[in-house]
Amino acid sequence: MIQITAFDRMGRFRNDWLNARYHFSFAEYHDPARMGWGPLRVWNDDTIEPGQGFGMHGHRDMEIITYVRRGAVTHQDHLGNEGRTEAGAVQVMSAGTGILHAEYNLEAEPTQLFQIWIEPNQLRVAPRWDQRSFPKSARSGLLVPLASGRPGDDQALPIHQDAALLGATLMAGQSVTHKLESGRRAYLVAASGRYQVNGREVAARDGVSVSDEDALTISAIEDSELLLADLP
Repeated sequence: MIQITAFDRMGRFRNDWLNARYHFSFAEYHDPARMGWGPLRVWNDDTIEPGQGFGMHGHRDMEIITYVRRGAVTHQDHLGNEGRTEAGAVQVMSAGTGILHAEYNLEAEPTQLFQIWIEPNQLRVAPRWDQRSFPKSARSGLLVPLASGRPGDDQALPIHQDAALLGATLMAGQSVTHKLESGRRAYLVAASGRYQVNGREVAARDGVSVSDEDALTISAIEDSELLLADLP
């Protein structure tokens, strides 16, 4: 089963500094048919204006992945972590027993990012934060694990769940295949480009829910920057 949710049909929020689209129910957007996909609970598509951001606030028992598509985001938390994550890089925060953090765009241009929340398979762990750069050139024609709790994904940022977020950059005409083990599902989003998945055409920033498929063959119609969540 492959279900495509078009970008313009997603939940939305806009004020003077944030333009957001919600793939799943979030904040005041509620769709009982879209409460998540397996342990994937949130996939927000955020554009943050310069000098603006999310002030200090808290989370508990959630794996929060930030994938920066344009610009950069600057992180601070009550544990003393500080860092700037720029386009092509990923940050992961395990909220665990509780963490207070702030995320700001301190750049001169808008920052665009995906904010992804995955429910953990371990509760009340010690909170932590980390970031890592994943150059797009190293993902050319390949699905590379960016954040993962699966054995063997040692170069990925760790999360507390049997799941993985993988990224690829495909030139027009390139293809990549991802096998799904029995009982697993996937969620697929392109930051840019246009592609086909198992013959179904998908535009940038659409959401693709996948279940009961043995494998996904992803073929770029245009140069594409792709993310795929492999989920239990």
